[in-house]
Parts: sequence; structure tokens; C-alpha cells
Amino acid sequence: MDELPAIAPFQRRADELAAHMAAAAFYGNPRRAAEVTREHQKLTELIGDHELHARVEREIEEAVAFGKDAATEPDLRELALAELPDLQRRRDALRQAVLLAMIPPEPTDSRNTVMEIRAGTGGDEATLFAAELYRAYAKYADARGWKIQPMSSSYSERGGFKEVIFLITGSEVYKQLKFESGVQRVKRVPVTEASGRIHTSTVTVAVLPEAEEVDVLIDPQELEITVARASGPGGQGVNTTDSAVQILHKPTGLIVTCADERSQLKNKAKAMTVLRSRLLKRREDEERSKYAAARRSQIGSGDRSERIRTYHFLQNRVTDHRIGLTLYTLPQVMEGHFDPIIAALQKADHEEKLAALTGHVYLPARGSANDED
Repeated sequence: MDELPAIAPFQRRADELAAHMAAAAFYGNPRRAAEVTREHQKLTELIGDHELHARVEREIEEAVAFGKDAATEPDLRELALAELPDLQRRRDALRQAVLLAMIPPEPTDSRNTVMEIRAGTGGDEATLFAAELYRAYAKYADARGWKIQPMSSSYSERGGFKEVIFLITGSEVYKQLKFESGVQRVKRVPVTEASGRIHTSTVTVAVLPEAEEVDVLIDPQELEITVARASGPGGQGVNTTDSAVQILHKPTGLIVTCADERSQLKNKAKAMTVLRSRLLKRREDEERSKYAAARRSQIGSGDRSERIRTYHFLQNRVTDHRIGLTLYTLPQVMEGHFDPIIAALQKADHEEKLAALTGHVYLPARGSANDED
């Protein structure tokens, strides 16, 4: 059994946080105080599990030695060896808990999330599937007690979405949804198809951690803001006022448009929320790219150009190509039951990070045999 990584850096961090918590002004910032307290509690649990793991290791060594000692009574040797399986299971469970706790947390995991769903190739069928995917994510959010706030949308003539952007608020939203970014493909006979042929269409999904103003500082001089008369569903009030807002971020060329609200100020606020989130995600992706050459993750890039999943309606199948996972529960998934997929993606991500932590080579699952179906 390999040794655990040294606990000393985590102990030093726990001591630093304890010193902060002892300061008289510590509770002056309640939000920061809560974050520090949670981190200190997790470190305390990690240190305790690390010490317990070492204690169990010693008990295993003593039991093995006791069982091999010829001077020991046969009954006692047998009793010592009988304890070994339970001790080994306890050690292995503690080892896994310690390694998982040592994985550096993603600072954005606790954030709310901006999701963007856009129709890709496939014309009207792509827009219809974009709408179905939006409803599936909305049902998933509702089941977890999260709230959805529409940010921007563009409808197709058949009632689908050319684009829909929405904010999801709740507990650890980004942690649960961050692996949903990418190209999601659907294979089925569209309602628009008269001859019964199977069509392949795509939808792109972007999952962005909600950014706060302190995360991304935007110079107003770098923005070009234009307003226009809103169009589409929304009623007479929307269509007769210059409420639609478009913001161009000149340094990056990013453009955000919001026209869902009747108020120009509300549309501008929503557009700025989306812009900040895109800029934060862009910065995170640039940081990750520095390490991509050394270790290419099957999951973590979240690149929207990467085809991540296929929904095959005729086969009742959902396949996630990054981890070779295939489930024959398509109707349930389209009703918002993403938990089995998300749990499998998180497990694969943990295994890769544990391999990096312990210096082992991580071998991701091979793609599904249905990758090209």
C-alpha cells in the first residue's frame, strides 16, 4: 500500500486559519468568516482521518506480527489474523477519504451557474431539441430545489430555441453541472420529417460559473452598449420600447444580447451578469490550458467544440463519449434524471485527480462502441 501524501501542508493551513479565526475582527465580514470556518472544519476532519489511518496501519502491522509470532498461543494468533480483513477495509476507506479531501477544491464549485443552450446543425430539429434539453435541465434543477431565472432567449418559427440563456441559483450548482459543457447530439426521426428518415442534429451547451463584480473587473471604456426595440414574444410593452440591450466587450469581441425584460436597466444588468460569467470562464480555461499538454483530461476541458454526448431516441440510449458510459434510460434522462450521468463524470474526474495526487498513471475509460452511431 502506497504511503499517503504528507499532511504537513494541510496542518500549516489549518493553523493559519485558526489564527485568523482567533482575531477580534474575524466576524466583521460574515461571508468570509463562514468560508474560513468551513475550510478549517474540512481540514480538521482531514487531519483527523490522516491520523486515524496511521493508527489503523499500526494496528495491521501489530496484528500481522502477532499472528506470525510462534511464541503466541494458537488461539490468539488466529484471533489476530481474523481481525485483519476488517482493519484492512477500514484502512482502505480512510485512505480514499483522505485522498479525496486532499484534492484542491475548485473555487467556483459553490457558485450559481449561467447556462447557455444553442441550436447547432440540424435546422428546426436542432431548435426543438434545444428546447427539450432546456426543459430537462429545468426539471433537474427543480428536483434539487434550485431556482431558474431566464436571461435571454431567441425562438424558432416552430417553437424551439435558437438560443436560451438562464441563471440557476442554489447549492453547489456549478459543481453538479460543469461537465455538461460541450456539443450534445441527438439522433431521431424529427417531427418535421415526412419520410421517416433518422436525422442527426446538434446543440451546444455552455456552463459558466456566475461571476461577481470582484471576480472580473470590466473597464466601462471597453464596452460598446447599444439599445434597440425588442421583438418576439413579450407583449405590446416589450415591442414598443427600446428595451433590448446589446453589449460588446471590445478586448475579447464577446457580444451579449438581452431583451427578455421590459426594463432596459434590467436587461443591461442581466447582460452584464452573462458577460462577467463568460469572461470568468474564459480566464479559467486559459489557466487550465497551461497544463493541458502535460495531462489531457477526458472530462475537464468543457470545450464546446467537443462532442460529449449522444441521445439516440430509436435505441432509447444516452451515451457519454468522454467516459464510455451508455444508459438505456433516455425517457428518464429527458425528464431531468441526469444524476447517474453526473455521478459517473464526477467519479472519473476524482479518479484522475487522485492519480495525479498519488503519482499514478490515470487510464480513462475507452470510448463507447456506439461513439459513431
